[in-house]
Amino acid sequence: MKSKLLPGVIAALFAASPALAFEPFVVKDIRVEGIQRTEAGTVFTYLPVKVGEPFSEEKASQAIKALFATGFFKDVRIEVDKDVIVVVVDERPAISQVDFVGIKEFDKEALKKGLKEVGLAESRIFDRAVLERAEQELKRQYLGKGLYGVQVTTTVTPLERNRVGVNFNVVEGDAAKIRQISIIGNKAFKEKELLDLFSLTTPGWMTWYSKSDQYSKQKLSADIEALRSHYLNRGYLDFTIDSTQVSITPDKKDIYVTLAISEGEKYTVSDVKLAGNMVVGEAELQKLVKLKTGETFVRDNVTATTKAISDRLGNEGYAFANVNAAPEVDKAKREVAFTFFVDPGRRVYVRKLNFAGNQRTRDEVLRREMRQMEGAWYDGAAINRSKTRLDRLGYFDEVTIETPAVPGTTDQVDANFTVKERATGNLMLGAGFSSAEKVILSASISQQNLFGTGNAMTLQMNTGRINKTIALSFTNPYWSIDGVSLGWDIYQRNVDPTSLSVATYKSSSIGGGIRFGYPIAEDDRINFGLSVDQTKISVYDSSPAPYVNFVNSHGDTARSLLATIGWGRDRRDSFLYPTSGVYQRASVEVATPLLDMRYVRANYQHQHWFPLGGGHALMLNADVGYAVGYGGVELPFYKNFYAGGIGSVRGYQQSTLGPSYDYNGYRRALGGNRRAIANAEYYFPMPGSQKDKSMRLSLFVDAGYVWGPDDKVQASDLRYSAGVAFSWSSPVGPLKFSLGQALKKEEGDRTQKFQFQLGTVF
Repeated sequence: MKSKLLPGVIAALFAASPALAFEPFVVKDIRVEGIQRTEAGTVFTYLPVKVGEPFSEEKASQAIKALFATGFFKDVRIEVDKDVIVVVVDERPAISQVDFVGIKEFDKEALKKGLKEVGLAESRIFDRAVLERAEQELKRQYLGKGLYGVQVTTTVTPLERNRVGVNFNVVEGDAAKIRQISIIGNKAFKEKELLDLFSLTTPGWMTWYSKSDQYSKQKLSADIEALRSHYLNRGYLDFTIDSTQVSITPDKKDIYVTLAISEGEKYTVSDVKLAGNMVVGEAELQKLVKLKTGETFVRDNVTATTKAISDRLGNEGYAFANVNAAPEVDKAKREVAFTFFVDPGRRVYVRKLNFAGNQRTRDEVLRREMRQMEGAWYDGAAINRSKTRLDRLGYFDEVTIETPAVPGTTDQVDANFTVKERATGNLMLGAGFSSAEKVILSASISQQNLFGTGNAMTLQMNTGRINKTIALSFTNPYWSIDGVSLGWDIYQRNVDPTSLSVATYKSSSIGGGIRFGYPIAEDDRINFGLSVDQTKISVYDSSPAPYVNFVNSHGDTARSLLATIGWGRDRRDSFLYPTSGVYQRASVEVATPLLDMRYVRANYQHQHWFPLGGGHALMLNADVGYAVGYGGVELPFYKNFYAGGIGSVRGYQQSTLGPSYDYNGYRRALGGNRRAIANAEYYFPMPGSQKDKSMRLSLFVDAGYVWGPDDKVQASDLRYSAGVAFSWSSPVGPLKFSLGQALKKEEGDRTQKFQFQLGTVF
């Protein structure tokens, strides 16, 4: 006869005494009843007794508590039947499936992954408490997106074999919109000027995309900080936010935000001093102080000063230097004095350089760009320089650095570089469109980080009606450990520009060459090259006289032994998304007198980026070229310069600016031996893209022209254009669009407003 030993629920929750007492006995057998999915061995594992051991009331209580703690059972009982322990369990159901209905704002698979982290997932044991937490978290996520009217209903459906299906039924509703943002207490600045600082706005013509009219607590906090910075950077040292009120209408559709502020008085700087242990000369540190006596207080100057001094000490190995600015406020005179206390801390050296995130790129490719050495004193400038060099490789979307202290030491740190790789293979398509030529295409395929080695290879294949090309190029940027690069090129190129607006001719070229590059400074390289080219030229009745005369004088086959020399300097902060720095390059190509052709062709480009803050930048670019024949041999016309189109002067058709000739009433460009291009472009982030640097809009002004050998170079010949452009390093490849308007159109000029370039990465 069985006797009930303990009520399971009461025993588990209150550790109550058994309803029926019993004398301890030696267990002859153990049986488990009620299990469907759980293995009997699992139950035996949690029991504090085995067959042949004594069993008591205390062990019975321990067993019930242990089995409840597993979470597998909603009820547990222990019964005794003639010295046999009978464990009777009632299993909790398992989750068979998790479904969502009505979800639009979130990805369902991402939601399932998030729920799994909190214990709600298919094949897991169902727990209603976990379900309730998941429901509340889902509502919180919707509130964060401004969907205050969201309704979440969960349904648990029993299924066969003690399973349940969990369904989240969501009615998202419309996002609540910010109808009004008010600032109370402002006197020095107009409310509109202050509201322009905010990322949150009332509904406008672009808010459907940017979502800036949807309330977010995080965005409001950022806007409040922007407001505070605005005042503190203009001398209002006592500025405070007195209150922040956010109210929502009963229908949960409209939100009103009100900020009450106190501006305080405007302060000037009365004195600036340095104190503490200055391991670097005080005179040198004084030059880093941005605050000036007698000027209006600017908080950013305080921050910039502390950072500049810390960075300078970091260059001497003091990685944990601490610089604190202590203000002394004189409210009566509305003045503030600052003392910068300098604590360099202990000098440290770098134990190891570590790399993470480079799944494809080999460690050695990153390591060879390092300017901070292992085992050397910590140098903040060298570490930042290393980061810049990694950025310039073009292999990574993002590079971050951490310098944690080595555990158990006081004078060592590690430098951890974490990169986010980008696709470095590129299948590029270049295109233009006009009513006359329709769509014009070109293509190339390249890999800038071949097999993760840092080597570059480009295969250009073009089967268009204008260019038929097969060209293969290879470059090893570290042929030697000193950074000497080695590259080679081979090509076969047929050109038939008769469908363009340039002069009529055809050419077929074959050639190859070798290139070397040598670093002469941290940012400077010189390049040398030697190549051979053979070009066969065909002219027609429609060809211009200079082209026909060239073939008559030199034959239809031109052979050249080309020597090249170049110099480049790259001080931009990023290869992909530059905002500051200078880029320069100069090159000279000489056809030596050992073969048929004899000419010199030179080119120089100077590009300067000016940072304007917040991802905004101004780019100024100048590009000039000059070519001339020598030794009684004229410049081959296929070496002429051209201008017009994307990459030079937008708003004009590709390669159409400069000298031209008329054939049957149709103007065709000849190109020229001198070219000048100038561009001014203001870049700014795409509205709504936030910290995403891959999308940028720009406003541009272009100028340029090409002159022939008999033309006088005059500024009045230049053509101008202006417009807007969009560039995006998209997941499927780089995209560039421009909408340009020709500002100066002379007779015979061919304009083209819309131009684009697109590609696919792999």
